[in-house]
Amino acid sequence: MKIALVGATGLVGSIMLKVLEEARYISFDKITEIIPVASEKSVGKDLLFNNMPRKIVSITDAIAMKPEIAIFSAGASVSRTYAPLFAEAGTFVIDNSSAWRMDDEIPLVVPEINASLLTHKTRIIANPNCSTIQMVLALSLLHQHLKIKRLVVSTYQSVSGTGQKAVEQ
Repeated sequence: MKIALVGATGLVGSIMLKVLEEARYISFDKITEIIPVASEKSVGKDLLFNNMPRKIVSITDAIAMKPEIAIFSAGASVSRTYAPLFAEAGTFVIDNSSAWRMDDEIPLVVPEINASLLTHKTRIIANPNCSTIQMVLALSLLHQHLKIKRLVVSTYQSVSGTGQKAVEQ
């Protein structure tokens, strides 16, 4: 299986690569190729995945490589522009940005809770932000048994969500 990671050199994308490397439930013999995708300034450079160098490619080259899955962590504008192009090429897109979260045509999925929303025709999948995912995982069982009617939440988002430059600043 070929997996493209759009935004591979960004702060979140680099963590996603580490998670994919460390994930015990993924059999790496099933992942035949990781395709790191980044902006033009990074194209052609190498990054390591599973102790092997991988060439960073442009997003248009990645689409042409026809990965089975494309994971997006490059911001909403990149997702809005390129996720549909991957989808048209037959790729399943998992979007980590805010681009599709409020779109009625795109399922907003936390797999442990509502993976049943996915069909073979689903090509773009949105996911909630990081604090929401954790919260709904914890609350889903309570809601099944107690029917939560109202929830008031305050979150204090970290600067890391705005990228590496903000963290360095």
